[in-house]
Amino acid sequence: MIDQDRMICVCNSMDMREIASCIKEHQWSSVDEMVENSECSLGDKCENCIEEGFDNDGYSLAMVLSLVKQGRI
Repeated sequence: MIDQDRMICVCNSMDMREIASCIKEHQWSSVDEMVENSECSLGDKCENCIEEGFDNDGYSLAMVLSLVKQGRI
């Protein structure tokens, strides 16, 4: 089971559910689009959330994007 309440972008207080919602709403298809957007603040501070995850655990923006593309969230 995927914990959609898990914080992914800790610096911006964005959990998996909020990030997935932004991805779907703006139809982003790459991590670069997610980071360069002006609608949702993502990955613009410590940047750990982009690939490695805040705790270096793999829970990252890239993982959330992949799960959305797979239709799992």
